Amino acid sequence: MRVDETPTDMSYGDAAAMLVRLEDALSRRGRVITAYSGGVDSTLVAAVARRVLGRDNALAVIGDSPSLPRYELEQARQIAKDLDLELIEVKPGEQDDAGYRANAGDRCYFCKTHLYDSLRRLTKELGFRYIANGTNTDDLGDHRPGLVAADEAEVISPLIETGLGKEQVRRVAQVLGLSNWDKPAAACLASRVPYGSEVTPQLLNQIERAEDVLRGLGFTGCRVRHHGQVARIELPMDQVPRLMDEDVRQAVAQGVRSAGYLYVSLDLEGFRSGSGNLALTVSAVGRGGDG
Repeated sequence: MRVDETPTDMSYGDAAAMLVRLEDALSRRGRVITAYSGGVDSTLVAAVARRVLGRDNALAVIGDSPSLPRYELEQARQIAKDLDLELIEVKPGEQDDAGYRANAGDRCYFCKTHLYDSLRRLTKELGFRYIANGTNTDDLGDHRPGLVAADEAEVISPLIETGLGKEQVRRVAQVLGLSNWDKPAAACLASRVPYGSEVTPQLLNQIERAEDVLRGLGFTGCRVRHHGQVARIELPMDQVPRLMDEDVRQAVAQGVRSAGYLYVSLDLEGFRSGSGNLALTVSAVGRGGDG
């Protein structure tokens, strides 16, 4: 793998220096399993680990569960193949956990706990010492119970160690020549389900089918938020005008209804990552919390 000197907003020298720091953070670990999703963050960690440690000492492991869209899994497989990563797929089994299914504000804790438990078993079976994730510095300010699970499992976060936020990650990934350097942020299908509503494989499949309709019509970076019989569509604002085309609007409405929804609505505020967490804020304010 070569470093591509493609110009970016950040100077090549700055991005290269960040890459060196990331290489140092991983090279001293010896053997690393990366909790891999196919997103740019975990791909960068897995690719750099492969670069400095060698293929046999740098595994990429993805958790295949009902909350992972099938197209995301296929993309992750292809990216791993292109980067010559040894990819292992595990079944974390979070769906069997009542705490996960209950979908309270700490759902991600149960999900990540099961994933990291699976990875810890692999470290013992295969003789690895470290598990790394793709958490970056920008992730620290959001509601992320999964970070607690990472701490409990003693997972390392090389991107945080080297001070990389999302934009720095993208720039370093571009310099490194990763094909997904500008891939839109993705989240598991369970993030589309309001807190307090039970998460089931059937419900996740319904949401995935509705989002497949949008993707099939050329929309990107979109979400279908589940509200019982109502599908609330979040689109990037620059894609909203296209939905006003009568043929496109009808195709979206019919396609999403065919996935099992009775009503199809458009969120006028557009796509917002983590918008489901607003319910937690509103709930805290209602109880007299400081929000």
